[in-house]
Amino acid sequence: MIVRTREEVVASGNEVVSEGWTSRRYLLKKDQMGFSFHETIISKGAQLKMHYKNHLEAVFCVKGQGKITALATGESWDIQPGTMYALNENDKHILEGITEMTVMCVFNPPVTGQEKHNPDGSYSLVEEDTLSV
Repeated sequence: MIVRTREEVVASGNEVVSEGWTSRRYLLKKDQMGFSFHETIISKGAQLKMHYKNHLEAVFCVKGQGKITALATGESWDIQPGTMYALNENDKHILEGITEMTVMCVFNPPVTGQEKHNPDGSYSLVEEDTLSV
């Protein structure tokens, strides 16, 4: 069984801070669960253009207000507590923080823990043999 507190995640270096967001990575590739699990804080006013071309992601909002826009269609959805969205087709999108927003995210394949967005808004895919477990 794996049990981790926010304090343990931060102390272990598995909190990543970048422009517009902070991500606490609770489950990682090395945990061998088949997915990674994150708590992410989106800053008020952030406009994050992302394209997870190597990962699928599901996101559940637990606090705050935001908006997601699919770049392929221009369609937008309001995000509020209780809203889930899934990037099931590696969708290019913009996520906006109308207020500070807390979301819980699942990535498949799982991330290693220290990823930050590449210039195209993606995370690189890390091969299993490059990990130190």
